[in-house]
Amino acid sequence: MTSLSLKTRISLHPNNSTLHFLSQNRLQSIEFSKKVKLKTKITCSATDQPQKKYSKKKRSSSEEDKGIDPVGFLMKLGISHKVFAQFLRERHKALKDLKAEIFKRFLNLQEISTGYEIVGVHRNPEHRMDFMDWAPGARYCALVGDFNGWSPTENCAREGHFGHDDYGYWFISLEDKLREGEKPDELYFQQYNYVDDYDKGDSGVTIEEIFKKANDEYWEPEENEMVKNRFELPAKLYEELFGPNGPQTIEELGEIPDAETRYKAWKEQHKDDPPSSLPPLDIIDNGKVYDIFNIPSDPAWREKFRSKEAPIAYWLEMRKGRNAWRKKYTPAIPHGSKYRVYFSTPDGPLERVPAWATYVQPDEDGQQGFAIHWDPPPEYAYKWKNTSPKVPKSLRIYECHVGISGKEPKISSFNDFTEMVLPHVKEAGYNAIQFFGVAEHKDYFSVGYRVTNLYAVSSRYGTPDDFKRLVDEAHGLGLLVFLDIVHSYSAADQMVGLSLFDGSNDCYFHTGKRGNHKYWGTRMFKYGDLDVLHFLLSNLNWWITEYQVDGFQFHSLSSMIYTHNGFASFTGDLEEYCNQYVDKDALLYLILANEILHYFHPNVITIAEDATYYPGLCDSTSQGGLGFDYFVNLSASEMWLSLLEGTPDHDWSMSKIVSTLKGSGQYSDKMLMYAENHNQSISGGKSFAEILFGEVTEHSPGSNDSLLRGCSLHKMIRLITFTIGGHAYLNFMGNEFGHPKRVEFPMPSNEFSFSLANRRWDLLENGGVCSNLFNFDKELMKLDENERVLSRRLPNIHHVNDTEMVISYIRGPLLFLFNFHPTDSYQKYNVGVEEAGEYRIILNTDENKYGGQGLIKEQQYLQRTTSKRVDGLRNCLEVPLPSRTAQVYKLSRILRT
Repeated sequence: MTSLSLKTRISLHPNNSTLHFLSQNRLQSIEFSKKVKLKTKITCSATDQPQKKYSKKKRSSSEEDKGIDPVGFLMKLGISHKVFAQFLRERHKALKDLKAEIFKRFLNLQEISTGYEIVGVHRNPEHRMDFMDWAPGARYCALVGDFNGWSPTENCAREGHFGHDDYGYWFISLEDKLREGEKPDELYFQQYNYVDDYDKGDSGVTIEEIFKKANDEYWEPEENEMVKNRFELPAKLYEELFGPNGPQTIEELGEIPDAETRYKAWKEQHKDDPPSSLPPLDIIDNGKVYDIFNIPSDPAWREKFRSKEAPIAYWLEMRKGRNAWRKKYTPAIPHGSKYRVYFSTPDGPLERVPAWATYVQPDEDGQQGFAIHWDPPPEYAYKWKNTSPKVPKSLRIYECHVGISGKEPKISSFNDFTEMVLPHVKEAGYNAIQFFGVAEHKDYFSVGYRVTNLYAVSSRYGTPDDFKRLVDEAHGLGLLVFLDIVHSYSAADQMVGLSLFDGSNDCYFHTGKRGNHKYWGTRMFKYGDLDVLHFLLSNLNWWITEYQVDGFQFHSLSSMIYTHNGFASFTGDLEEYCNQYVDKDALLYLILANEILHYFHPNVITIAEDATYYPGLCDSTSQGGLGFDYFVNLSASEMWLSLLEGTPDHDWSMSKIVSTLKGSGQYSDKMLMYAENHNQSISGGKSFAEILFGEVTEHSPGSNDSLLRGCSLHKMIRLITFTIGGHAYLNFMGNEFGHPKRVEFPMPSNEFSFSLANRRWDLLENGGVCSNLFNFDKELMKLDENERVLSRRLPNIHHVNDTEMVISYIRGPLLFLFNFHPTDSYQKYNVGVEEAGEYRIILNTDENKYGGQGLIKEQQYLQRTTSKRVDGLRNCLEVPLPSRTAQVYKLSRILRT
């Protein structure tokens, strides 16, 4: 056994009770008790499921690379580009090297992505609280809060490796406080069922009775001496090492003799002991390497020993229940306590909100922020009722912001959203909701993108349990829940954020210009650092494990992939995706994130938001891709905005509309499409309804041309965007009914007004244009529900006429027709179809109930094909096609010729 006094690199991190270190180029280990390990996994979920083990297994290079082709997706697309292909091969090698570095410190990929199990504040069953945080630049660490009068000396880390490891992880134990008149436990390591099975152990059975039960049921005759004293030595050693009077430094611990020396000393001490009938267990040492495993014993006794289970059940029965704990102790950190972490640094003392804090109150009105210890009694902690719905083949996503979701000019809460908005989303026909701005952020006007605390839900909306209830109720309604996750940058705030967390400038972020966003004033993560990877990867697993979210949209990938943060012109040359401005470490992080998420959570959905459309976004990581399930087509909304604001209706190009909406073609099925999301109405712009209608939507529907034009285009834009693209569609909250106002968060420029930071749900109660548009949007969602539009193969776009401004395409049994011409209507418009038969209109934008004129009469809804070759197809339909309308036909009867 190697001594701790050697010059070694020590890590008590992350998820096991073994102290790993390197000595003379060999991995050594010392087993430590949970007192040092500081890990106790406490869960309140009623639906916890065991996670897969991502085991580390030594394999040959050929086995590891089996089925892996770093340039596979290029070959699939028939692209030959030597420079980019070489970049992909080098990136694959860098990924293998990164994983090798990870496995030097972490047992497997599960450990590097579950740091939340030990880092932060956790309840330990041995009547104490454990705290751990990463601050490599600090010299001293203490936990301060209202539980200790904000004293920087009362609860501090011990000196040397008893208080921190060589990687900068500090750990502090806070013993629960004995109630007045109570005596310490007889066993120093007495455990309590504080959360898991918290009602067990309160039966009143004493430890002596458990010992007697074990003696009678388990131990063999002549093992009495060991039975009587089996706790004496370990309890004494445990208290000597880890008790309050134990060694505080490595020097005080002293030299630990190696195993052979200790064994010989024990033999010398017991040489005069009387003979025992117990089988001899002595080691034969003839100087050979493996002699230590050569132990003679009685065969009959050995077989009995192997068939006998360990007495774990008796050990677990020794745990007392929570009532016994509550009678004897008060918590070291009571539920709801405010706290911060105190560091002494080369530049002086500072206080920070812990990086892994799960509930935070940001500083407001000049008051310094603090973390809040959220640990409600298990009787009152939220209990999950529902499980996640099955992932559908097509996604209809309703994008939301909790704070602006109410109709009142104020910040709405999680509970408000649960009660008011979730039923609306269900009624509207969407099958998923996506939140942005949920993670804690100091500045409300930042829309939640300048995140300060990645593990905390925003306290301005409610408690962690409130958000759990929201997710649970959404699952109960059959809705998946996604988060817009911001790992591409972080807030530059120091008091509650991560900037200068431990006093150094390079803790979580790059130094110099690379550590700051070129235009946004935010900090850029150092993705090549293992501890930063540990923090970010664990954060993804945290939201899934703790809050049971079903997926993520990774925000603004171009900010992290490039050192110029995406603010550069792109011509489409592949060299632009592998030049000196590409951050390879960021790409490796995204690959690791997708691999880990999809391995441990096979049903998780990951969506990439990248304005540069990095090659291979949605290809498998084994084929050189980044591993996302979907990517956002950002060009579609920009095109519609450009047409509405800057192009006369007569000059709209049908070819441009089609080419933009269908994307590159190779990955169109992976596209997430939207006509407009929150960016159009928040980033200083207007919503489409505000452009089309102005103030008219707040009044009853009229017959003026402006109202008719706006209503028609609003429906047509959504119909073609919804049905021409991939398997996913997104709509921002309120846009489905033509919300008449943009979103403007309270800020100094508007004197902190909330007048535009809400949603006008009351417009749906008054009838009129908003009700008509909402009815159409519901029918649009129902069209996918009934006809499986999005999950079908991509459409055959067979008719695009820029002169007549008509677009037609076929998707499955459905024919889609659009006439964008502002004035020209067609009584008998010829469009080609493949199947001969009868086609019936199942959706018409011009119906009266959707705010249209009803120009197509009921008797015209059914049309029969003629044998005439049109658009390269064998049959022809002659259909009425009024201006600014669209129809969806379904083949209702096939005619055989």
